Amino acid sequence: MLINKQVEYRDMGRIQYKEAWDLQLKLFDEIREIKLKNRDLPVEAQHSTPNYLLFCEHNPVYTLGKSGLMENLLLNNQQLKEQGIEFFHINRGGDITFHGPGQLTGYPIFDLDNFKTDIIVYLRDLEEAIIEVLDEYGIKAGRIEGLTGVWLDWTDPSRARKICAMGVHTSRWVTMHGFGLNVSTDLSYFGHIIPCGIIDKSVTSIEKEVGSVKIEDVKKLCVEKISKIFGAEIFENAF
Repeated sequence: MLINKQVEYRDMGRIQYKEAWDLQLKLFDEIREIKLKNRDLPVEAQHSTPNYLLFCEHNPVYTLGKSGLMENLLLNNQQLKEQGIEFFHINRGGDITFHGPGQLTGYPIFDLDNFKTDIIVYLRDLEEAIIEVLDEYGIKAGRIEGLTGVWLDWTDPSRARKICAMGVHTSRWVTMHGFGLNVSTDLSYFGHIIPCGIIDKSVTSIEKEVGSVKIEDVKKLCVEKISKIFGAEIFENAF
């Protein structure tokens, strides 16, 4: 098959969760359709598959992964409505998390046949990109065995706190969903859930750790690190 390591980057700004989800599904399905058609074509007639990297901030929303537990949401429907928080039960892995203003939410829609067909490697590479971004701000971050995402004080269970959550869905090696990096997120929203279903760990943000930073600068660093780690050529679409 034709290998394409180009990635179209779209900064969607502040956007409702459903709108971003619909766009993800559209792009995800288009890539899968190309792959299905390629199966019936000789190699010389096959088409390369595109890759996308979508960045945005959401209005306040809780999302629950396909294997998540509803009891990890500590608000009822009326309370969600009163506080202006949306809720979606979606098809990514993982449990419940929060997306909102001040959080950089990234959706890589990659055909892993263009990179490496290994979901574990894909997740570790995404984590590594975030770890390297945080290092630019003097924040030392790492991983906790058995848990996805990026953590601070990851070697000390009593102090470990998550700064970036991750959850993905894949089909035919095409990815969707991705990561939520807390830049200047209002962390009080995490008090209404058991984040990622983990009872004994807290949540933090770049702002809480080192003070105010510009989310636009964080976006640029994320694009740079993802490009480097995945060996991708990322180009921007004004969208």
